[in-house]
Amino acid sequence: MIRRAVLLSAALASMATGGVMPASGAEPTPPGPTTAHPSGSGQPGEPSGASSGASTGATGASSGKETAPQQSTTPSGQATPGAPDSSSSSTTPTPPTTPDSSGSPSTPPDAPSGTASDAPGTPPSPSDPRALPDPAAPDAPLDPRAPGAPGVPGGPPSLVTGDPRDFGAQIFRGNAFDTCQAPSVSTMRAWKGASPFGAVGVYIGGRGRACPKQKHLSPAWVAAVHKQGWKLLPVYVGSQSPCVIAKNKRKVRMSGKDPYGQGRREGQDAVRQARKLGMAQRSAVYLDMEAYRYKNRKCADTTLRFVQGWNSAVRAQGYVAGFYSSANSGIAHLEKARAAGARGLPTAVWFARWRVRPSVNGERSLNPKAWQPHRRIHQHTGNKKRTYGGRTVSVDHNLVDAPVAIIK
Repeated sequence: MIRRAVLLSAALASMATGGVMPASGAEPTPPGPTTAHPSGSGQPGEPSGASSGASTGATGASSGKETAPQQSTTPSGQATPGAPDSSSSSTTPTPPTTPDSSGSPSTPPDAPSGTASDAPGTPPSPSDPRALPDPAAPDAPLDPRAPGAPGVPGGPPSLVTGDPRDFGAQIFRGNAFDTCQAPSVSTMRAWKGASPFGAVGVYIGGRGRACPKQKHLSPAWVAAVHKQGWKLLPVYVGSQSPCVIAKNKRKVRMSGKDPYGQGRREGQDAVRQARKLGMAQRSAVYLDMEAYRYKNRKCADTTLRFVQGWNSAVRAQGYVAGFYSSANSGIAHLEKARAAGARGLPTAVWFARWRVRPSVNGERSLNPKAWQPHRRIHQHTGNKKRTYGGRTVSVDHNLVDAPVAIIK
């Protein structure tokens, strides 16, 4: 009799849960994106034979801007647990193309139009449900035993898709430059229209920032260049990976004791710096993580937890969490983590791969359907002196189709 009662109870429980018992502590499945996944994929660029490494924040060259470590290969080591073989999410590369004689690559077929857009519709108000954090990149739980935490099997892979404008982001599509020291307002005015750029990357803070003393960057500067028509890409150079490659960044390596908590604290600081400059909620802020030996399993786990914590803090305050790194390092790491079911990943990715055709869709380290649409930036050229309107600045070139800052 008792056995029959037990069996009846189990049957009723199975009916109530649709025949599947939920896993203890499992994270709920994120809501589906509001827009369809892109059906096609771009062709990847082909490197010139060596990895360019990351650019911004890497060596602090004599020119005063952030420059790239020249690493020819990624050191070997242990792969991230649960990560697929890199060939499973890549596409066949196309032959390399050569920049024109001026040093600036010609506009690729898939180049964005060079405009900022809030469409579809108008930007949502804070009470609008569209202003919620990116539903395609739910935050990783604090619990170190949660799915996707180091050593814990992840959940179903998320492609991190959907139009960021649906939750309040503003998108810029076109060419951008970044430079360590924000140029003067007069230089920005001279470059506006004379240069091919419509957006600029600015280094707003972080203990790893190579140009901590910004001569021009201020709320007044932000307001002035915004009025000129520029769009801004805020970059925060925080603590770096324990296995960061650049020697000058090893003094700001993150702690291995509580990387998630440290990431959260620095994410909170990143939003503070953005707010001080007049950047409103739903602005994007990009974490700069210089090239690191991500195939070192322990180092990769620590770095991922830091990134997840940083993203969680940025999103909790209503901002959009972005991530910058070398295509062969941090970007490849996050792609493997995504495919392994990790949560708390960035909303947008900014990848550095130099000396290839500019393309936001063709990066071979990324699944062509992941971080789509309007979630990618390609830094394709670096450390070039450019002169427009009689003003010369040493810059990196970027092709953008991603969220930018929203200026109050």
